[in-house]
Amino acid sequence: MRNAFVEALTELAERDPRVVLLTGDLGFTVLEPFAERFPDRFYNVGVAEQNMIGVATGLAEAGLIPFAYSIATFASMRGYEFIRNGPVLHELPVRIVGVGGGLDYGHNGATHYALEDIGVLRLQPDLAVIVPADRDHARNALAQTYEHPGPVYYRVAKGGAPIVGLDGRFELGRLEVLRAGRDVALIAVGPIVGEAISAAEQLASNGIDAGVSLVSSFNPAPEDELAELLSGVDLAVTVESHYATGGLGTVVAEVIAGGGLATRLLRCGIRGLPRGLTGSQAFLEDQHGISAARIVETAKAAMGIAR
Repeated sequence: MRNAFVEALTELAERDPRVVLLTGDLGFTVLEPFAERFPDRFYNVGVAEQNMIGVATGLAEAGLIPFAYSIATFASMRGYEFIRNGPVLHELPVRIVGVGGGLDYGHNGATHYALEDIGVLRLQPDLAVIVPADRDHARNALAQTYEHPGPVYYRVAKGGAPIVGLDGRFELGRLEVLRAGRDVALIAVGPIVGEAISAAEQLASNGIDAGVSLVSSFNPAPEDELAELLSGVDLAVTVESHYATGGLGTVVAEVIAGGGLATRLLRCGIRGLPRGLTGSQAFLEDQHGISAARIVETAKAAMGIAR
């Protein structure tokens, strides 16, 4: 997905001379197409993410549209105060690109797992948070929002993500219903929606009609559409490669509480920092309860159905 995102960014830069790209000494084998095509619009600021946000803020103040690229955990947290006091406070079009959300970096260990980025960034009311689900979704999300008037955080998957049937559709603040279902609503954010789709197919073989919906943006989040969806089911299960607290599960809980809905909610997400445990992305997702098989277990247990 990150390659598709950079390809789309390079295409945008061909048409719009305001687009510039900054990196914190990352993106090798990924950013070269942009850097080679636009060497005067590419800045490697070194391992200095706070300064990168500061530089991007100045460039935005000067009328440019800067994209600041780093690994998601560094992009979202190392310069957090700079994000708040710069582009958020001054309503500037800085675009922060966080690569490798959730458990994408697998074997690199806990320092590289972005498990709180959605949660901490959505706290900033005027910072749009966008989480594409596949490469076509990422390309269209960028095309639809690169001129957004305020700051944006893009959470972009590190590697390949399965195409999930969106045909690239993206609209800021909208919910995408990928599969209707009357028994349980599986609600996911980002590429992990592929596991939710697989879980729905497995549940169907057990006679359980599971719907699958995708949330791909916060600030704005699709609160009204979520409320409408949740009002029609007794059980909802959120699925996210993120801490269970603060991200999608919390947003859905807020919608249920704010609307006085009777829907029961279970949150499939990371419950604790995965200290000392590394492995492939698929292994870690299963360990932390967000693989298709584990989602099925959670839904069946909630419905009182034996494995």
